[in-house]
Amino acid sequence: MMAWVFGIMTAAGLLLFAVKGDGAGALLALARGCDGAVTLTVTLAGSYMLWSGLMRIAEEAGLIEKLSRLMRRPLSRLMPDSPEAAAPVTLNLAANFFGLGSAATPFGIEAMRRLDRGDGVASDSMAMFIALNSSAVELLPTAVIAVRSACGSADPYGVALPTFLASLLSAAAAVISCRLLAKVFR
Repeated sequence: MMAWVFGIMTAAGLLLFAVKGDGAGALLALARGCDGAVTLTVTLAGSYMLWSGLMRIAEEAGLIEKLSRLMRRPLSRLMPDSPEAAAPVTLNLAANFFGLGSAATPFGIEAMRRLDRGDGVASDSMAMFIALNSSAVELLPTAVIAVRSACGSADPYGVALPTFLASLLSAAAAVISCRLLAKVFR
């Protein structure tokens, strides 16, 4: 589906460049897009490899099992039908909590794989995980702090407390919404 969306967007962009008569602009835009894609891929690859490696080390050391046992009870209240997903869900939420959003992605993919029942329909647990992941409680918004610091902010960390409080409210609203909508759409 996404291949169609991106294909249509690319074709529309090329068509607009053709109508405008700016072939050089089209080639320049394609080259810049390719450069940006490669840069993004290389940038994210390092982060993904680091956190995937750390996850493997933590798993072999038994830390993942201990952390998931600690989180099993709260997660079982939110996602009762999928205890085997506790470890990747916990790691995803922990990475988001510390402002490492891109590092949370591999854990989120693994969590969704474990939450999948194989029937092609999103379960209540999958919906709850998506809601929690999207509303991610964030203690330290590292990306925002980095941008504020790079722009010369006098107090780049001034957003930490408001972000934390807003993300707590967002997560609470997400959990309540999921619970209510799960009952409505039974």
